[in-house]
Amino acid sequence: MISILGRTLVLAALAFAAAGAVTGFAAGASHSPRGYAVTRACAVGFGVSSILANLLMIYALVTHDFSVHYVAEVGSRATPLYYTIISLWASLNGSILFWAGVLGLYVVALAVGYANKHREYMPYTLAVLQSVCVFFALLVASIANPFAPVSPVPLDGPGPNPLLQNHWLMAFHPPTLYIGYVGMVVPFAMGCGALLAGRLEAGWIAPLRRWTLVPWAFLTVAIMLGGWWSYEVLGWGGYWAWDPVENASFMPWLACTAFLHSAMVVERRGTLKTWSLVLLLSTFLLTLVGTFMTRSGVFNSVHSFTQSDIGPVFLGFIAVCLVWSVGLLALREHTLVGAPSRGSVKPVSRETMILAQNVAFTVFTLMVLLGTIYPLMKEAYDGTRLSVGEPFFEKWALPLGTVIVFLMGVGPALPWGGADGAAGTRRLAAPVAGGLLVPAIAYATGLHGPASLLALGVSAFALVSAVRELVEPVLARRAAKGESLGQATVKVITRTHRRVGAHIAHLGVIMTTVALALSAGYQQSVDVTVKKGDTFELAGFVATFTGAVEIQEPHRSAVGAEFTLTRDGASVGTSSPRLNYYPRMREPVGTPAVYSTPSGDLYLSLMQVAPGGASASVRVLWTPAVVWLWVGVVIMSLGGLLSAVPSPRRRAAPVVAPAPGAAT
Repeated sequence: MISILGRTLVLAALAFAAAGAVTGFAAGASHSPRGYAVTRACAVGFGVSSILANLLMIYALVTHDFSVHYVAEVGSRATPLYYTIISLWASLNGSILFWAGVLGLYVVALAVGYANKHREYMPYTLAVLQSVCVFFALLVASIANPFAPVSPVPLDGPGPNPLLQNHWLMAFHPPTLYIGYVGMVVPFAMGCGALLAGRLEAGWIAPLRRWTLVPWAFLTVAIMLGGWWSYEVLGWGGYWAWDPVENASFMPWLACTAFLHSAMVVERRGTLKTWSLVLLLSTFLLTLVGTFMTRSGVFNSVHSFTQSDIGPVFLGFIAVCLVWSVGLLALREHTLVGAPSRGSVKPVSRETMILAQNVAFTVFTLMVLLGTIYPLMKEAYDGTRLSVGEPFFEKWALPLGTVIVFLMGVGPALPWGGADGAAGTRRLAAPVAGGLLVPAIAYATGLHGPASLLALGVSAFALVSAVRELVEPVLARRAAKGESLGQATVKVITRTHRRVGAHIAHLGVIMTTVALALSAGYQQSVDVTVKKGDTFELAGFVATFTGAVEIQEPHRSAVGAEFTLTRDGASVGTSSPRLNYYPRMREPVGTPAVYSTPSGDLYLSLMQVAPGGASASVRVLWTPAVVWLWVGVVIMSLGGLLSAVPSPRRRAAPVVAPAPGAAT
């Protein structure tokens, strides 16, 4: 019964999306209110159908209905309820269904939230959006059908991938990643709508940027959660290895970040329209490339759990989207109208720094793309297998990241439209002083790594600039209005929250950069084998091995090593790394024990336990400042979300007739 109902919902979603795509293009060309109303109704129909299909699959998983193919593939009566629910995205078919469900949420939000706004853009936007919906609905209805019936019905299933059952982060990392990935289709459709309408005005850039900030914020958190999961589960003590699937999420983030900055130039100065659209369309294409990497089975990765035949179909869709994007830009770019350019771009100006930063983001993106796909292209060309590892990426990442953070400090210090040399020098004097003083202090305290000192220097430079941009408006308002410091701060935040959010995001970037520099540059590690009662010491911690423990759970067994921890002679708790054994895997899956402090993490990864628990082999690491890496990314994301909040004073853009030369 669930198979029939689920397939009905999927086919209904496909029908709604197909109808909405056709009526949307027709309504955009004819300016038909009735056609636009039908398009919105179809968008809501797709969204409701796809969301209900996801809820139905969760019900099938929870009730262990093994007559449904996907439940038979990833379900198990022994799997705890928590992991049963999140197994919705544990394998290919479920993850594509979940993609369609998240897409449905975005489609409904856009169709309902903008029902009576931006009528010159919205029919085309919904048409493009529902064209993408058609593809994913087709996938779910055909080669990625999770609702296919199973006969004979098995009594039980194998359960989800063990790596997905090994940490609670798997309940949050994939959904946030999908909200970020899938959400990029909305700004893509809005950019296509601008090209088809022949308009890119400030009234459209504002919602376009807002609809980009939301998925950008979620993608930012998703990248962090993926690194945290790797750190907490895989046992190697790191959080980023330039794995192909890690790179798959990083590339659209880089392109999207570049767009968010260039969009400000479009809105404030009326320039960089075409370049901004190139970045916008590229961001969506890179999300498709990332999905191809994770779900095609082409790339080997600890983050990729799927081997399937979906790769060629997905590659074909990427090709179609690429041809569409290039063709649309080539044929429609010249029709764009909007606010006129406000003068030429001067060398010493905020827009020049944003453009330079865009160049750095673009080079960074291309570098990551090349290093990720080159081994695959090389193997396809002559059969040679090779690996492009961390040395290649880090050779480029350090200078490019340094330039980006440095320009992040220069840009806000300069005015829009340009400043004379003397004024620019005065504005940069304090940041330069901070950028020189902090690494000097760090060197004097014993931090001698050149790369880390450079990162600390540019971070201090950007920090002084960002803090000044946050503090100056508050002090100016306090002086002008006679308000208290608290009142002035609240007023500035509420009235200029978009600007404040951007600077908060910059503070998050700075905190993350410092944490990366310290954790990567000053990590300590040692491998030890201890007998019961033995101790070892690292970074001021003394650990004593008190014995081993065996654990039996319904879905796995485990063996753990128990350690007591002291620091400076005082007890600070216990640490219990363990090895988990799953029926589906021959090798155990480790769960490291991480003792976190504001200064750093003591990380114990269990390698082996002798029979009877007489001894244990452990890899021990001390990694400074790791917790500030996670905190910095959260601050970055919250700043982005604050910038996305609509201003209460902003009014809906009026409905206007298309400009001359626009599509008809």
